[in-house]
Amino acid sequence: MSSRYAKKLHDLELKGRFRELVPVEQYGAGIVKYKGRKLLNLSSNDYLGLGQDSELLQRFYQELDRVESGVSGFSAASSRLLTGDSLLSHHLEDEIANAYKSESVLLFNSGYHANIGILPTLFAKGDLILSDKLNHASIHDGLQLSRADHKRFRHGDYEQLYDLLKKHRKNYDQVVIVSESVFSMDGDEADLARLIELKHEFDVKLYLDEAHGVGVYGQNGLGKAEEKAVLQDIDFLVGTFGKALASIGAFVCCSKEIHDYLVNHSRSFIFTTGLPPVTVNWNRFVFQHMLSMNRERLHLQQLSTQLRHAFTEKGIATRGTTNIVPVLIGDDSLALAQAKKLQERGGYLVLPVRPPTVPEGTARFRLSICANMQWKDLQELPLQIAAMASGAKSEK
Repeated sequence: MSSRYAKKLHDLELKGRFRELVPVEQYGAGIVKYKGRKLLNLSSNDYLGLGQDSELLQRFYQELDRVESGVSGFSAASSRLLTGDSLLSHHLEDEIANAYKSESVLLFNSGYHANIGILPTLFAKGDLILSDKLNHASIHDGLQLSRADHKRFRHGDYEQLYDLLKKHRKNYDQVVIVSESVFSMDGDEADLARLIELKHEFDVKLYLDEAHGVGVYGQNGLGKAEEKAVLQDIDFLVGTFGKALASIGAFVCCSKEIHDYLVNHSRSFIFTTGLPPVTVNWNRFVFQHMLSMNRERLHLQQLSTQLRHAFTEKGIATRGTTNIVPVLIGDDSLALAQAKKLQERGGYLVLPVRPPTVPEGTARFRLSICANMQWKDLQELPLQIAAMASGAKSEK
């Protein structure tokens, strides 16, 4: 059996797709230490820089010291339906619900837990799930676990989605459209206005994954749905703590009926240990802090736009409109080699993204711009990538 796995691993190496873990040490705001070098970290989802804010972390621990010891435990030691529940989790759910003006909120242990737990629980035989083709792997896995029929429409192709709804809506008891708000590999965003039009026209549900929107968009950082003033049109809004909020965990905003149904039927909620009290406390702390970080959000958008324009001026292929700035390379091995050069000579921790994470022939750098960066940190990057692209062309 081992030879079969060894052959597949060898094939990955030949294609330039072999993945390895990348141990790094945090060194400062946006800086990591990797293989003995200090590098600007362009592969992190810590979009607001909260995870690297030592003063914020110190304040958090000082507040913990002033309250009872039960809120700082490192283990819940049980599922929430046994003894792993706490008032802390309920307080956090209530605060999120209040911010989103949602009837109810339920915590999950991660965005992956949420998507593989909610979709199979709520949509079953006789239902149809229509999912954007570039939705996250956790959503695709949720589709596979569900007994509902499912179809994937081309990324952002709402005409195809319309045609699917027109053809199939009448054949199903319940239909749901599933989309991310910000797509993490292309850095583009869903057309929420169009999705909501289709939701109402065909009387379907709308499931929105705001994993890369929470913290970054909207006056209060509640995501693209807040920015577009459509929060009340989203039936199931999933947000995570594992990206801009620098922690772990997730939540879904929904009705009280759906909340109770998930508590009683969602396997990834029922059969897992609850989040540790110290994590729930940190989630509550950073959520409250994030609400007032509009200045950082504006800086982040300005910086991302400036970098994207600099790439375009240098003739570097990029996409999107968000703080996730892709640089399209194409060839897997070339992306791997150029990322290594940026690490060794450029001072940037850039990690290549290759198939199957992205479609064939679209290997890329996925640059995550964070609010604790400045233009001076990034201004050499377009020059270095342009020089490498020019060198690659001359070698052909």
